[in-house]
Amino acid sequence: MKKVKITVLKTTFDEELAKEYGVEGLTACPMLKEDQVFFADYAKPEHFCDEAWKAIYQYVFALAHGAGNDVFYYGDWIRKPGVAICSCNDGIRPVIFKLESTETVSTLDYTPVR
Repeated sequence: MKKVKITVLKTTFDEELAKEYGVEGLTACPMLKEDQVFFADYAKPEHFCDEAWKAIYQYVFALAHGAGNDVFYYGDWIRKPGVAICSCNDGIRPVIFKLESTETVSTLDYTPVR
């Protein structure tokens, strides 16, 4: 298994939806910032948003196990092999991520909770 590089490309905010549905004072995601970089395999990176992880982990897991270098995303909607562009599920203020396969071998650097 290889590490996957996760880059925050954009934090967005839909003002129209926020006016209609959001609470007073709602802004773009306060947890993640553009250009932040994380590395992951099957475990959520430290300081990464739990909800964003739920939205992207299956793509990270697939890329960590070699998908994307041949047919997983390449040629379907992404023109670069080993790359996926996806977002969290927050409809008012989604965060957009770029996931990239790397050649860095994943090692167990924590103790799994059982």
